[in-house]
Amino acid sequence: MKIGMMVDVYKPHVSGITNYIALNKQYLEKSGQEVFVFTFGDEDYEDQETNIIRSPGLPILDTGYYISLRYSRQARNLLRSMQVVHIHHPFMSGSLALRYCRPRGIPIVFTNHTRYDLYSHAYLPGMPDAVSLTALQTYLPAFCRSCSLVVAPSAGMRDVLLRLGVDAPIQVVPNGVDLTPYHTPAQPLERAQFGFKEEDIVLIYVGRLGPEKNLPFLLRSFGGAVQAYDNAKLLIIGDGPERDNLEDRVKYMDIGDKVRFLGTVPYEEVSHYLAMADVFVTASVTEVHPLSVIEAMAAGLPVLGINSPGIGDTIQDGETGLLVAEEELAGFTAKMVRLIVDCESRQKMGQQARQEAEKYAIENTTQMMLEHYKEVIRHAEGRRRSMRVRLTRWMDRLRLKS
Repeated sequence: MKIGMMVDVYKPHVSGITNYIALNKQYLEKSGQEVFVFTFGDEDYEDQETNIIRSPGLPILDTGYYISLRYSRQARNLLRSMQVVHIHHPFMSGSLALRYCRPRGIPIVFTNHTRYDLYSHAYLPGMPDAVSLTALQTYLPAFCRSCSLVVAPSAGMRDVLLRLGVDAPIQVVPNGVDLTPYHTPAQPLERAQFGFKEEDIVLIYVGRLGPEKNLPFLLRSFGGAVQAYDNAKLLIIGDGPERDNLEDRVKYMDIGDKVRFLGTVPYEEVSHYLAMADVFVTASVTEVHPLSVIEAMAAGLPVLGINSPGIGDTIQDGETGLLVAEEELAGFTAKMVRLIVDCESRQKMGQQARQEAEKYAIENTTQMMLEHYKEVIRHAEGRRRSMRVRLTRWMDRLRLKS
């Protein structure tokens, strides 16, 4: 099977979506499929994997994103040979899929990875400038109706799409995680290198340092907890446009000796940082399917979060972590304190979290997606025999010969 992944951005850009696409590609290829990634920019970047097809694009400041209204001729010709395409960003890549693939009877699968209704209030490179909830409610349902299959990574995200007016059928398929590094517990890093003591309770956050992650809220909560429990420490892994502001906030709060910003660390080393920690914390309400949370669970950490789509689908309150019903500082801080002081509950929830993470194994989710690919290809056979599609493909062959 020839599968085309269409994405607005790919490596060297670092994100959960990019990591998932690369991992899914790897496991699809292990099952015997031929997978191509179609993206923009970074044409001089030396890809460490095969079949990455890059078209020229204009860089959007220093975001790592590029904008383009078309693929290169080579990319267009290759794209037309795909048996199925999978869209991971609905605006730029999505519009190109409708232009290049739909007229040729190539089935289109779309996974909605992002809370666009919330991200638009902060920023999201590549989205239309005037995007608003009204514009989203106009564009997204029409786009989804043009796809062969719409996928939500969680039940909560499916509900969000329904509220936005999406009336196309939606299947829930979790974004898989490679749990192999966690099947054998990773060697924890030495706490002393971060200025932590063995008896300290280390909270850890792994992810992008962007406005959509609600990190000032997390710092305010930690600042309250640490006033009463001096042995609590916070380790922040990741980078992003808010890092300078967050570091300034930590200095202003006078908790600089309690918080460590490490920046981006190699993905393969994350498990060692998680093994050193006691609790994973996040205050984000924009997650769809939080891969970093699942990895923390696989490492045996209980998770503290806010009950929202994605987080609420993943964490079972009181069993694999603790959830706060809404973005309420006192309640979040109280549950943070509970995880700091209650060692027995913390360890019990961590053990249950490790077991729960297994259902997100990439081997299982890739097989689920592969079955959906086969189904949409089967349903597309009739449309591919229509006169309009046959004429379009005949003209493609003429262009190739010219």
